[in-house]
Amino acid sequence: MAKRKLAGPKKPAAKPQTSAQSTGNQQGSKLANVKGRAPRLLINDEDEDNEDEDEDGYIDDEAEEAEEDELEDESDLEEYDGEDGISEQFEGLLDGAISDSESEDNAGDEASEGDGEENNAGEEGIFFGEDVENEEHEDVAEVITNSVSDDDEEAEYLSKYSAASEAESLSSISSDQDDSMVAYYTTGADGKPRPIYHEIDPHYSSDDSDLEDMNTIGNVPLSAYDEYPHIGYDINGKRIMRPATGSALDSLLDSIEVPEGWTGLIDKESGADLKLTKDELELVKKIQLGENAGDVNPYESTIEWFSSKTEIMPLSAAPEPKRRFVPSRHEAKRIIKIVKAIREGRIVPNKPKVRPEDEQPVYDLWADDLQEQQPHVMHIPAPKVAKPTNDESYNPPEEYLPSEEEITAWNETDAMDRERDYLPRKFSSLRTVPRYENFVRERFERSLDLYLAPRVRKNKLNIDPDSLLPKLPSPQDLRPFPIKCSVTYRGHKGRVRAVSIDSSGLWLATGGDDGTVRIWEVLTGREIWKATVGDDDEAVQSVEWSPVKDSGILAASAGEKIFLCLPPIFDDETEVTGQELLAAGWGYAAQPAPVEHINKERQCNWIKPSTKLASQGVDVVIVCRKTVKQIAWHRRGDYFTGVSPDGANMAVLVHQISKHNTQSPFRKSKGIIQRAQFHPFKPMLYVATQRYVRIYDLSTQSLTKALQPGARWLSSFDIHPQGDNVITGSYDKRVTWHDLDLSTKPYRTLRYHTRAVRDVRFHTRLPLFCSGSDDGYINVFHGTVYDDLLRNPLLVPLKVLKGHTVVQSLGVLKVAWHPKEAWLFSVGADGTAKLWTS
Repeated sequence: MAKRKLAGPKKPAAKPQTSAQSTGNQQGSKLANVKGRAPRLLINDEDEDNEDEDEDGYIDDEAEEAEEDELEDESDLEEYDGEDGISEQFEGLLDGAISDSESEDNAGDEASEGDGEENNAGEEGIFFGEDVENEEHEDVAEVITNSVSDDDEEAEYLSKYSAASEAESLSSISSDQDDSMVAYYTTGADGKPRPIYHEIDPHYSSDDSDLEDMNTIGNVPLSAYDEYPHIGYDINGKRIMRPATGSALDSLLDSIEVPEGWTGLIDKESGADLKLTKDELELVKKIQLGENAGDVNPYESTIEWFSSKTEIMPLSAAPEPKRRFVPSRHEAKRIIKIVKAIREGRIVPNKPKVRPEDEQPVYDLWADDLQEQQPHVMHIPAPKVAKPTNDESYNPPEEYLPSEEEITAWNETDAMDRERDYLPRKFSSLRTVPRYENFVRERFERSLDLYLAPRVRKNKLNIDPDSLLPKLPSPQDLRPFPIKCSVTYRGHKGRVRAVSIDSSGLWLATGGDDGTVRIWEVLTGREIWKATVGDDDEAVQSVEWSPVKDSGILAASAGEKIFLCLPPIFDDETEVTGQELLAAGWGYAAQPAPVEHINKERQCNWIKPSTKLASQGVDVVIVCRKTVKQIAWHRRGDYFTGVSPDGANMAVLVHQISKHNTQSPFRKSKGIIQRAQFHPFKPMLYVATQRYVRIYDLSTQSLTKALQPGARWLSSFDIHPQGDNVITGSYDKRVTWHDLDLSTKPYRTLRYHTRAVRDVRFHTRLPLFCSGSDDGYINVFHGTVYDDLLRNPLLVPLKVLKGHTVVQSLGVLKVAWHPKEAWLFSVGADGTAKLWTS
């Protein structure tokens, strides 16, 4: 029969324990020694069943197997398992496992009696602290009752162990024991006081490390517990079971769905999966990236230990020492020595360095494998000579040989004007070819070309032309604007130079070279009224309706006269209002004089019209000294300007209807004045000369700004209804846009016309403006002005209106916008006026 060594009787120190567990065992041994009983020790897991142990300390394997077979049929198999067995009944520490030393032979019976005595002693114990139930003693009694065996061999062993443990327990009790560790005292079985200690606090409170020790098996490696279901013991002596491991499917799922902090490693201390916290993962990430693993801010602000600013004031206010201003004698002696050495030739300043003969480069001119040097980056190779053609052959084909006429013409042509410097000739053989007479000259010119003619490398820019164009909105999104000719007004003889639309938008006034002023009905194109104001076929230069509603006053200029008319096309109330406005000034003016007795000393004379003119509807005639080219009304309708480019200092005259008064705002003229116009709502006067547009403040009588369009000769200009932008047209085919808040130079220059620009106009309500030119075209633009000063105006070309005929290099002469609709009126040299609608 096979025998195996019993592991239980060995010393308890062989089982690895924590400090808390060892303390509990010591307390148990002390309690046992006080009673005089020896505790029964727990046998190792694989040798728990010790009832079949023989006298030599061995267990009969066959008997053990037979006993296990009998236990399988019983219902309490789990309480007496071969692995757990007695150990499940002893899951706590064997604290207080007491064996009475008086009867070692009858250990089992005496143990139960000892429990009774211990319980009685517990009841009679003296408490120094709170009254607590002595559950610990009841557990000890139960342990002793269940752990005592009747075997003689075991009793003999227990008697020996009891004596040793009692001696150890008595030696550990001292009189100077710390009372703070004792909960209370009780009377033991021997009548002596026995201390009961506080429950052990497993909290780790050491200051030598901030890492909590999770070790439960001491220095024993975890591999020693591979065959056991547990991996150590807790503070109460109970087993710490191994964490449950899943099946192969669970392992596969864990590998697919990786939990947070999972590393795939096993903790050697606890046996569970090793999971890292967020701080530990961040630390590993920093180490992988080569960053500083500590709590160090890499972006700390710089501490300027030394100031980066240059201090102007010196650190010391002491005066400069005298030696800094006195020449040094030592330096003077050294300079004298150096000068003497240079004169004697011992020192040669700026001496070129001469290479030794062995260091001078040597080149092999006849080497076949000579390495070619790389050309410079900016090197440009010389152009190659053109290869000879067929006519330069010594035996060219017959079609290349010149005829007698060609030879004569070539000889008579100057050498600089010849297409080629030679004449093709034919020779019978190569030996008969003479020397080329231009060879030396051509080689010399070739050398001059290579030497004197500079070669420049041009950098080619790969730029998409479409990317240079500004991104503009589609014209379809900017409607309405005029796109077609709807009505044509015919009746003038010769050129039509002037056009104007009244404030109601119903009546159109035109003036032409035939000296007539005509009024048309806008929608039908029918002529309503006609007046001949020009003498001796004087052309009507300008016509303008008064901006005052329900006044019906029309101003027209022909020659040196300005005519204020009241066309009989309005109702009686409008005619009466207009006559009152024109007649109110006769009381302020001087006595009217006949036309033949005009006072030449005055700037202008206000006279009543003749009977012929009065019958046509003319009420007032203003006679000026020079031809009036342009008329512009003030917004209130009481003032209007007349521009006479030949008038010098009286080129611009301001006329007042209510007082029949005329005044000249300028004493001296700066250039030839072309146009003059009032600001839409400010007391300002804009005057355009050939090159500049000057802005005058009438309230302060001063010049505020001078615009520089950059044109050679301005033809016209107009002011935006908001008053902050101006467009100009010039005879050099330009249209310029000026932003007064931006600069005096043009914001945009539009070059869409091929001939001189005659007139430009803003729409009073819509964001539209146009330009008319001698090429017969009218360009319509969209111009949006934003209230935000940070945004520039938006200019978009919309439409080119074609319909006027160019006559004697003159095309469109004047344009005007409808006051309400997106309609445009134009007149030209072809004697017609046109209405362009959307």
